Amino acid sequence: MDLEKLKYPIGRHQKITLSTPEDRNAWMHDLAVLPGNLEATVASLSEKQLNTPYRPDGWSVRQVVHHIADSHLNAFIRIKLVMTEGNTTIRPYKEAIWAAMGDYTDLPISHSLNILRGLHPRLVHVFQNMTEDDYKKHYIHPEYGQTYPLDSVLALYSWHGRHHLAQIMELKKREGWL
Repeated sequence: MDLEKLKYPIGRHQKITLSTPEDRNAWMHDLAVLPGNLEATVASLSEKQLNTPYRPDGWSVRQVVHHIADSHLNAFIRIKLVMTEGNTTIRPYKEAIWAAMGDYTDLPISHSLNILRGLHPRLVHVFQNMTEDDYKKHYIHPEYGQTYPLDSVLALYSWHGRHHLAQIMELKKREGWL
């Protein structure tokens, strides 16, 4: 299997330029079901399996689960800042360095699954209560020099959860862990 397919089993994220209420409802559904789907996907994995990289030179399943929690927590804070303070430039973080820290490599994934179980209903609630004008509010990501309207952020995090879930599921298939 080629490295691109291992990295992006559902394909790379395509930034949206226009969304409909139906699109947003589908993306919110993805966010709503992610914690349960992720928990079901990793429930039967042993410690050895949790410490297995999903691809050569990639993060372990454990690191991926902790990353999803941290990434979506950062997204939630960024969204709330835009909603309460207006369009803003966000503060990026160094994901690869975070993934090498002890909380990613040593702690049980239950801690991050608990975060996602509590965070995602709140995240979905914020998106459900946005107006059309709210979805046009944005933040600027200084590393990329791009503007991210909140509807685009919703699409991105819908993809992000499905993307990492697929990485774990594809590893389980390749290793015969099903």
